[in-house]
Amino acid sequence: MSYTKPHVVGLVFALFLGVWHLLWSLLVWLGAAQPLLDFIFRLHMITPPYRVEAFHLGTAAGLVSVTTCLGFAEGWIAGVIWNRCMPGDTKV
Repeated sequence: MSYTKPHVVGLVFALFLGVWHLLWSLLVWLGAAQPLLDFIFRLHMITPPYRVEAFHLGTAAGLVSVTTCLGFAEGWIAGVIWNRCMPGDTKV
């Protein structure tokens, strides 16, 4: 297997989680988050227990920022673990 660069894996994870939560924030802003959440719960045969609050730009920015940073940290750690667990010394 090949060596990976932990910072690249971190950037991929950060981008994935950041965009995912940016899309969620967009759904909240558009007023589409509650119907989607209710639909997903009902698909799982669960009575929807949560209520989506009103959109707040500062809260949305915090959500996207925190999840992006956590995504980078998780990806970087995954890259380091990958490199330590893979046999061989095939560094790129």
